[in-house]
This record gives sequence, structure tokens and C-alpha cells, in this order.
Amino acid sequence: MRRLSPQIATIVLGVLVVALAVLTGVYSVRVYHGKDASDQRAKATQSARQMGVNLMTISSSSAQKDIDRIMAGATGDLKNKLGSQAKTLMDTLKQTQAKSTVNQVEAGVVSMDGDSAEVMVSLNGTVTNPKVKDGAPRAYRYLMELSRVGDRWLVANLEVVP
Repeated sequence: MRRLSPQIATIVLGVLVVALAVLTGVYSVRVYHGKDASDQRAKATQSARQMGVNLMTISSSSAQKDIDRIMAGATGDLKNKLGSQAKTLMDTLKQTQAKSTVNQVEAGVVSMDGDSAEVMVSLNGTVTNPKVKDGAPRAYRYLMELSRVGDRWLVANLEVVP
């Protein structure tokens, strides 16, 4: 039986070590990207859920604070649109003395691509005012388009889904 020379054995072992290092690096990058995508999906979903809660948790007694909270989760045209309608909303809330609360929220990603996501949010809650003291149940569904701005996901557009 022939024995390998020490030089050939060293070369073969070196090639194997380099191949193993490359495979480990490739696998690590794939795992990292998969974890990052999963983290971004969770962040987008949570941002959409929070926007839904913010939209439905409003009161005449805290109207400005509620509107500011909604505006903080918006970006682009939606933020501009909400800003231009803020005074009308505050006046309506104060006039009707309405209060809306949430008791159930569900959200799921419809699609996601890099720095944009589409999330469906379903909310159930109750709206009260002096005329409806016990409250009236309300259900809303929103399709939200989100954009990643820095490390935050903000709602760029939304539509009410029947």
C-alpha cells in the first residue's frame, strides 16, 4: 500500500479546511438573511397592528394626543392627508363626544418585498357617546401599505376593506 507524502496530505487537508470555511460562511449568511427577513416581517406586522389600534383608539378627551400618535406611525401621502384632516377629526370628536376602544386585533402580512409590505389588519371594538352609553360594536378591516424608513415600518397608505 502506497502512503501519501506529507506535502500532499497537507495540501488536501488545507483544501478541505478552506472548503469547510466557505460552506460555513455561505450557510451563516443564509441564516442571517432568513432571520433578518423574519424579523422585518414581524416588525411590519406589529407596526400595522399598532396603527390599527391607534386609528380605533380615539377619544374626544384626548383627541390631539390620539391624532399625534396616529401621525407618528404614518409617512408620505398618508401622513400629509391625515395632517390636513386632523382639525376636522378633532372637531368631530369634540362635537360628538365619541370614544372608541379596541378589544380584538389580528394582522397578517399579505406580501413583502425589501422595504415595502402589505398587511391586512382586522379590528373589533366599541364606540360610545352620550347617545349610545353602552356602546355600539364596530368591526374594521384595513389593507395597509408600509414602507421601511430607517429601522421603522410606517404606514404609507391604507384602505378600508369591506
